[in-house]
Amino acid sequence: MCGVAGLVGQRDEVIQAADVHRMCQTIVHRGPDDEGIYAQGPVGLGMRRLSIINLSGGRQPIHNEDRSVWVVFNGEIYNFLELRQQLEARGHKFYTHADTEVIVHLYEEDGPDFVRKLRGMFAIAIWDRRRRVLVLARDRLGIKPLYFSIASGRLLFASELKAILEVEDVGRRIHWPSLNHLLATLCTPPSQSIVEGVRKLEPGFVLVASPGRDLRLQRYWEFRMEPDRSKSEAFFEERLREELRESIDLHLAADVPVGAFLSGGIDSSSVVAMMAAGAGAPVKTFSVGFAEERFDEGSYARLASEALGTEHYETIVRADAAALVEELAWHLDEPFGDPSAIPTFALAKLASQHVKVVLSGDGGDEIFAGYERYLVERGERRWRFLPRPLRSVLGSLARTLPPGFRGRNYLRHVSLGGPERYLDALTLFSAEERREILRPEIRERTDGDEPWGDEAARIRGASGHWLAPLQSLDVRRYLPLDILTKVDRMSMAHSIEARVPLLDHKLVEFAATIPPEMNLRGATTKHLFKRTMRGALPGLIIDRPKQGFAVPLGDWFRGGLRDLVREVLLGEATRRRGIFEARRVARLIEAHDRGRPLELHLWTLMSFELWCRTFLDGTRSRRPIEAGAGPDPARRAGQNKSDTLGAAA
Repeated sequence: MCGVAGLVGQRDEVIQAADVHRMCQTIVHRGPDDEGIYAQGPVGLGMRRLSIINLSGGRQPIHNEDRSVWVVFNGEIYNFLELRQQLEARGHKFYTHADTEVIVHLYEEDGPDFVRKLRGMFAIAIWDRRRRVLVLARDRLGIKPLYFSIASGRLLFASELKAILEVEDVGRRIHWPSLNHLLATLCTPPSQSIVEGVRKLEPGFVLVASPGRDLRLQRYWEFRMEPDRSKSEAFFEERLREELRESIDLHLAADVPVGAFLSGGIDSSSVVAMMAAGAGAPVKTFSVGFAEERFDEGSYARLASEALGTEHYETIVRADAAALVEELAWHLDEPFGDPSAIPTFALAKLASQHVKVVLSGDGGDEIFAGYERYLVERGERRWRFLPRPLRSVLGSLARTLPPGFRGRNYLRHVSLGGPERYLDALTLFSAEERREILRPEIRERTDGDEPWGDEAARIRGASGHWLAPLQSLDVRRYLPLDILTKVDRMSMAHSIEARVPLLDHKLVEFAATIPPEMNLRGATTKHLFKRTMRGALPGLIIDRPKQGFAVPLGDWFRGGLRDLVREVLLGEATRRRGIFEARRVARLIEAHDRGRPLELHLWTLMSFELWCRTFLDGTRSRRPIEAGAGPDPARRAGQNKSDTLGAAA
């Protein structure tokens, strides 16, 4: 696991190693063990290494036999041993035992199509010296991040946005449509960042570029729901068990200690159960809870730990360390509206004191249909039979009611057509609310931008079961932009590698063949997955109500963090920035104080302002705070009391 960075200049340009080193210095947390740089002629490749496999011999950049192909790589290739055997049989010579080296030889064989043979999580940069071609590739599901930009004729790339911002030619101007997306969807767009001119390489894409030429983007993989109704439920259950077992076995490969995040939900518990089945010693597991009892899942995590015989550690997050907000902004890299980044940060810090690799259960809700919103949509589908004229009347009535009036938003919601209604339920600030909260000159810069793009048309045009395009939407957008972004940034903040075995692409492709009615049955989500895990997990874990990774932001914002909310959102720096309507923001805060559940709206606005302070107002080489915020060294759960992490929202 590493962080990568680099640049390709114009034809006759000579890239200096010092420029690449400066980029790498911003992402030391991704790879504290080593740095490697290749700089020759118009190209510079850099990496920061977190040693996981072949600890002493896997130093990057890595090259082929005649040093004409060089690679830097962030991630893990789980089928590298199989690929290595095939490549050696074709005459390729290896000088390391690292998974990275298979990449250069595969590229020699297949060119940019090499990526199709990889099984793993990755962000890759290859320099082909003979052809003078740079190839960037990102894994199929978006587990590992990769940004790129063109500035002054140079192509820049990095695992994190902040590394690209270290290059002087890159401006720090806000990309206004991305702000519009953030307010609507809690994240910036799939292919853009919050900074104008800096883009994300989307999951399942390869970028090919040469000095002085245009770059070319090509998709090599796309998620498709293709239900196979010719097979029985028993067939899918057996195959799913086999696919899970294979994926988890592959994800356990490491030359360092491996543990697991354990929430007590079925996804993480299933991963741990399969880890424990083949382990010679208790699996180390880690959970996070809150002092607020109604948000705490600690009892479920302890129940799962006891049933599976793990060595369990837990930490408690409290709202009493406001100093953490700046560090969170630094590591999140972009404004980010999902507050579950806070407990994820705490969880990763706890795990980093014991292991270097953790497995998580992320992805199960998307591929096995675990979200409660699917059940809600099934109930709301009756509104599609509402005559269009009546929907129009309801929409007009909603617009006549004052903001905050009870029932106003529901009337507006049911007045919408099917796909628009579903997407509305996923939207934080509605289009009307975004117009109200942005100052007129900012609003003009976002006019015409639609955060959901053509998703409504995609859902409407899908054939087959109504659930399939909704799962597809979550796999393509929510998963890489929210869930995987959060897990990557918060784990890397503490220099640990998080692996997601439920998102092995072979397992995902198999899951896409499961008929939706086997996933959603009656009031039961994840029906097939739950059936597969019965006997391996306690019934209380399988059948427990879904809680999600909820954060007691409302309590915090009305309590210990009340002053912080006002300082960040109504302070002089925010007012001077002139992006949000201060009176509208003040009304949001007041309404929240009176009990309206607007904490997510406030957190998203705070996240943006904190990002601005960190990356626009700070120096170009802003570093995270070094203050000792966080938990004391973790005690074993059940011995004395749990550790406490003071976390600000």
